[in-house]
Amino acid sequence: MVKKICGIGAGYVGGPTMAVIALKCPSIEVAVVDISHPRISAWNSDKLPIYEPGLEQIIQQCRGKNLLFSTDVEKHVFEADIIFVNVNTPTKTGGRGAGKAADLTYWESAARMIADVSRSNKIVVEKSTVPVRTAEVIEKILVHNSNGKVEYQILSNPEFLSEGTSIQDLLNPDRVLIGGNDSLKGQEAIQKLKAIYANWVPEDRIITTNVWSAELSKLADNAFLAQRISSINAMSALCESTVSGKKVAVLGFSFKKDTSDTRKTPAIDVCKGLLGDNACLSIYDPRVSEEQIRRDLSMNEIPWDNSVMVEAMRFDGTKQVSVYEDVYEATKNAHGICVLTEWDEFKEIDYQRVFDSMEKPAFVFDGRNVLDVHKLREIGFIVYSIGKPLKQWQSY
Repeated sequence: MVKKICGIGAGYVGGPTMAVIALKCPSIEVAVVDISHPRISAWNSDKLPIYEPGLEQIIQQCRGKNLLFSTDVEKHVFEADIIFVNVNTPTKTGGRGAGKAADLTYWESAARMIADVSRSNKIVVEKSTVPVRTAEVIEKILVHNSNGKVEYQILSNPEFLSEGTSIQDLLNPDRVLIGGNDSLKGQEAIQKLKAIYANWVPEDRIITTNVWSAELSKLADNAFLAQRISSINAMSALCESTVSGKKVAVLGFSFKKDTSDTRKTPAIDVCKGLLGDNACLSIYDPRVSEEQIRRDLSMNEIPWDNSVMVEAMRFDGTKQVSVYEDVYEATKNAHGICVLTEWDEFKEIDYQRVFDSMEKPAFVFDGRNVLDVHKLREIGFIVYSIGKPLKQWQSY
């Protein structure tokens, strides 16, 4: 019987996933662990480190009961029956496979730590996106570092979450995929994890298979999601003329609406490109903090779940960037507006008021196709929107 679960990694997958398990399995103690003290402190505060609709209510309901957040990683790994590994697996930036292959450094480090502290048999669950056959590598690390004293069963249980709807995706998933070994003990491990999800997921939605098939399914899912337009390429029209010294209002900084996640957001590349041309940016996002925005614009790309690296690096922000809590202040005296996140509130802005406060000619770049282009042009804006034609007279 499963009594304790430990989730390694308190990020955008680990935090919400473990919180929902705690909500639906009140008899199981769920510990979310991370080496980042600021991150864990935020999870234990009234201001959570991430925003997802519905997450705050679940945390308030479960935290202090059967859900806890801790930096004592080894203690909770030692006590757990099942360990979910939710660490980041970024694309390699150097060496063989750079720009294509996944960097498993943090996964392997987690596996070695698990082997070092474990004294009882464990079920280790892959939640991270990993290459096919990664479980075999992890199993070898666990076995060889535990001197045969502990038995491990490796399961693949990939997440299929969309940021902004992750809580609903967890509460009402269209499928839960569990891959395990074909051995008797492997099948027993699958049934233990299946029993946890069965507390709220209909049995016909819980699919069991072998490990490598589950790993492959996640990669295939990501391949479909990767087909998207790159916003920075569409910025060329706006940047044909120099933007040096001009104020550009950036509306939206998160990866997508209804989330505070900025990992891989196109806003970072767009903003850095404009800053490289000496533009002055005024940024507004309803959920992303000023601290996060300045950190993203000041750092080179780093693996966001590597907490040690994040805490060790210092940043001074950028002098050309201002962050506002009011959209009308952000757009005041701007030469152009870039909509980089599809927040619903951007559709409700009084654009006549915005136009009246801007320098002329006033430009709008709609990088998400969420605005009424016809209405904006009637007001007087020069509008660039992905996939929509420009008027011939717009030859600025």
